[in-house]
Amino acid sequence: MRTAFSAAQLADPDTKESEKILRNCVHCGFCTATCPTYTLLGDENDSPRGRIYLIKEMLEGGGPATEAVVRHVDRCLSCLSCMTTCPSGVNYMHLVDHARHHIEQTYKRPLPERLLRRMLGFVLPRPTVMRAAMMGAKLARPFSGILPGRLRRLVDMAPAVLPPPGLDRPQVFPAEGERKYRVALLAGCAQRVLAPEINAATIRLLTRHGCEVTISAGAGCCGALTHHLGQDGQAFARANIDAWTRDQVDAIVINASGCGTTVKDYGFMLRDDPGYAEPAAKVAALACDVTELMARIGLRAPSIATGQRVAYHSACSMQHGQRITRPPRELLSAAGFAVVEIAEGHLCCGSAGTYNLLQPAIADQLRARKQANIAQTGATIVATGNIGCITQLNTMARPVLHTVELLDWATGGPRPAKLTEDAA
Repeated sequence: MRTAFSAAQLADPDTKESEKILRNCVHCGFCTATCPTYTLLGDENDSPRGRIYLIKEMLEGGGPATEAVVRHVDRCLSCLSCMTTCPSGVNYMHLVDHARHHIEQTYKRPLPERLLRRMLGFVLPRPTVMRAAMMGAKLARPFSGILPGRLRRLVDMAPAVLPPPGLDRPQVFPAEGERKYRVALLAGCAQRVLAPEINAATIRLLTRHGCEVTISAGAGCCGALTHHLGQDGQAFARANIDAWTRDQVDAIVINASGCGTTVKDYGFMLRDDPGYAEPAAKVAALACDVTELMARIGLRAPSIATGQRVAYHSACSMQHGQRITRPPRELLSAAGFAVVEIAEGHLCCGSAGTYNLLQPAIADQLRARKQANIAQTGATIVATGNIGCITQLNTMARPVLHTVELLDWATGGPRPAKLTEDAA
């Protein structure tokens, strides 16, 4: 793709990087076949190729983003299915992230939308604040019918019962038997509030397999939620880098694939920061999904009778963002589960961070499509590796569990609370 940036524009590191990305695009349109929004809406501007043209014109023009550009970029899930499909190696993730930041800097959204986005960017990365907000939402649920649409959505999505805080304060969990690895676990933010049992299962699984697990003081949100809102996620990244660098670990284990995609990108995010470029690259190299580390270690034989039919939902950030496809499936199979594939597995479930709160109509269509495909598998359990997907799909009759909950259960941990006797 030809570009027309001025020398002054290319002096900006982000614009220079985006120009390289744009030049890789050959207009082939392969990306349209796997894009969820183009599949649903059929609008070229709601495809990766269409958005690339819109972003190019916006960045080359250098002026404020227009309402039309904002509308189509906002509809993008950042699922990155297009990057898996693209034969030319177009790094759409970095391009659309740049576009989102440009939009936030130059476009004045309607006041209710500005307030909602700022609220999400402040509340979700902070577990204490989020827990208080969830408690408030629970109190507001009887009045949700009179609330404005998106605020009603927030209230309705809040869990009816909020689980107690989990094992997420700074501490060290010793390995059982000989120590093979010393690893830091990213305790996260939203997951700590919504499903603390995932971190508990991860710690049990890792320590059982010879890992000393540390939850580092000062580590918290990975920055993904604010980064993809076009807000600043670098402060969170720097805090995590400082925490993990002090702890000197063999690996940084992440059990929410959306977070994993972001942490593995720290090297790029902070490439121009003289104080953090090198440690950011080191942290990114140490980051791994929990299933990547478990595949490296090897899963011990199951200690219970398994064999349940499990539909594996590969989160977009797992299969497209990190290109991890085999380890979760192979580990579940090694644990004795009968793993079945879901039709249209490349399509997003509609969660996509805060997308299901900001674009509820499209998110609901994608969820219904995903749930219908899951129902066709005949599975009694759904497994996935991302808290956003679990929250999005939790309206199903069959339980939706994190992969580590099943692996932990199969190798000696407690049965997940969501599993009924029939499913188990």
